[in-house]
Parts: sequence; C-alpha cells; structure tokens
Amino acid sequence: MRRLWLTFAQTVTVCIALLFTLKTLKPEWLATWPSAWPTFATRSVQPVTVIEAPTTTEALRPGSYANAAQKALPAVVHVYTSQAIKVPRHPLQDDPLFRHFFGDRLGNGTERGTERRSGLGSGVVVSAEGYILTNFHVINGADEIEVASNDGQKYKAMVVGSDPESDLAVLRLPVNHKLPAITFGNSDSLRVGDIVLAIGNPFGVGQTVTSGIVSALGRSHLGINTFENFIQTDAAINPGNSGGALIDTNGNLIGINTAIYSQSGGSMGIGFAIPVSLAKTIMEEIIKNGSVTRGWIGVEVQEITPELAESFKLPTADGAIIAGVVRNAPAEKAGIQPGDVLLDIAGKPVKDAQSMLGLIAKLEPGKVSRLKLMRAGKTFYADVNISKRPTPKVEE
Repeated sequence: MRRLWLTFAQTVTVCIALLFTLKTLKPEWLATWPSAWPTFATRSVQPVTVIEAPTTTEALRPGSYANAAQKALPAVVHVYTSQAIKVPRHPLQDDPLFRHFFGDRLGNGTERGTERRSGLGSGVVVSAEGYILTNFHVINGADEIEVASNDGQKYKAMVVGSDPESDLAVLRLPVNHKLPAITFGNSDSLRVGDIVLAIGNPFGVGQTVTSGIVSALGRSHLGINTFENFIQTDAAINPGNSGGALIDTNGNLIGINTAIYSQSGGSMGIGFAIPVSLAKTIMEEIIKNGSVTRGWIGVEVQEITPELAESFKLPTADGAIIAGVVRNAPAEKAGIQPGDVLLDIAGKPVKDAQSMLGLIAKLEPGKVSRLKLMRAGKTFYADVNISKRPTPKVEE
C-alpha cells in the first residue's frame, strides 16, 4: 500500500511539472487541447469596475488656492515712486586749486545738485472709479507715482490723500483708465489659524503670491504706527509687498500688508497687515475729505502696571494714567491733571493706553464728551470739549 501511494504521488508530481513546463514554454500546444480537457489551477475572473477621479482642476490639485489668487491678482498693482532730492555739493568745490583744474564741472559752487530716488511697493484697486489703497510710507515724499497693472500696463497716478498715523494712503488712476476692483472681505470674522494669501511685488521681482495663516489678531504696542490693530501672519511679506493685499481663501481682501519684523531685511515669518475694516473706514474718509479727522483732548498717558495699580489703589490694571496735560488743551480746561487715572470715555471702558487713544480719536471734534476719572482714590467726571487732533509732522 505504501509503495502504491508513493507511485501515485510521484506520478502526480511529474504530471504537474510537465504541465507547468508546457504552460511556460509551449502554451500554444495547450490551446489545441479539447475544451473538455480538464484544467488545473484556474478560476473564473469577473470584470472589475474602476472608479476614476474626475479630471477637473480642483480634483487634481487638492488644497489649491489658484481660484482665490486668480480672483485677486488683477486688482493688485505695483507702485513705483520717484522723488527729487537735494545732494550736498562736493566738499572740494570751495577749494581754489580744485576749481582751477576742474572748473565748474560739479556745479557753480552755490547751488546744491539734485538726484532722483526711486522706490517700490504695491497697491490694491478698491473701486471701479480707479481708487487704489496703499501704505503711506510707500508714497511718502514722492513727486511722481506710476502704477503698473498685472498685465504690464503702466499709468500715472495722483495722491487723493493720506493718513500717516495709520500708514494708509489713497491714489487714483486717470478717469479714462479702469482696472478690476477687489472684493472686500470681513476681517472682523478672522480667527487665529485661518489661511491667508499675501500678494505684492517683493523686491521688485514681479507679482508674487505667498501663503500662511493668521498668527495673531489685534497686535499693538509695536511702535510702527500711532494707531495699531494689526493682523499678524506668517505668509512671507518682504520689502515691496507693502501696500499689497492680504486675502482669504475666497480671494476677498481682508488686510493691507504693511510691515515685517526682521533682523535681516527679509521675511522671518512675522508680518503685519492693517485689517480691511479699519482700512475701509479711513479710505472712505480720505476720499470724502482728503484727510482723516480725529478727536483730541491734549493728554499724554502711560500704561498701568500691576505695581502702579497697587500704588493707586486700583482693583485692576485697566485704564490709563494721565502722565501730562498740554497747556490750554481741552483736558486742562476741563480740570484734568497729571496723575489722574482715566477709566471711561463716553461710556466705554478704557482697557489700556492704546485703547484710550483709539476711543479719543473716534470722538467728533466740536462735541462734548464725558470722561470718568479717578483722583486720590475717588472717582469723578469731567466734561471735555473735543478738539481736532493736530496733523503730525512727517519726515520724508
């Protein structure tokens, strides 16, 4: 019985080996066998339905912001400025020996020469009437301003007005030139972590789009502007991006790129943009009046530290300490003195010195507003006749 089993096993092995050899080397021989001939190691295969991804651009590029960029790019322009500056005459021009040999080649010795200094930045077309929003520092001191659109067309632009304290300015194209206007978004609905895109002309290389997230909101006390309420982002912003657009993933304007924190002159992942809610308010006032009017009472304030709060016997560090009062200013006429603690302005609490500055600025000049203060541990009220904030002196 054992011998019979071994013989059977060997026979089966030889047959399988022979069949495998024929299948590999001479498959056409097997094709001639009768259909009734038994087959080995085969199975029926059912057709497979493959679901292919749609060939649309959005499907092939998951996470793409191309649509947002394409929507906003035509409304972002390059701003080129030029300014004539005086240069000092050559120090040897007064030397008789030097003038004997070189004459007046460097001037007549009495007039200072001039040369032109150029600058670059970005701007955003904000209306169909050709108004362009940019930074004040981009156009400060310029006597010639040229705007280049995304398609390379160049136009002369005029300054409608500016606001140095918020670092915003409004330009306008000639009436016969129209460029697509950007769509305004809602910067008040931004959250930390939202994706944003920065569009501008960094280093003059041409229109560029960078991406990042909102890193922080309400940044102030940076010493960049008088009135600060910045959106902080890590989207790469470099010199030349100033005045450009910060947009959301729908291509809507949410900020004006303004400044960077840098020790090298290039982007280090900390950029600041003016929220469009603030920029729009200032823009509309500039277009209407040519400038921005703010309230003023004539005081200097300082922050309340925990130590100062304890010494003034304040329950919290909210408010601002009056550090100085301008002579004959509205605050002095209302009886406000240095050392008073400002707690409330027209019913709105003062959180710190920066918020106090913003609350005063929003008051209408010529109107009387009530201020709540504290002196020697006792609260009192002062009715102040609000004046117009003086125009700051700007260095060119």
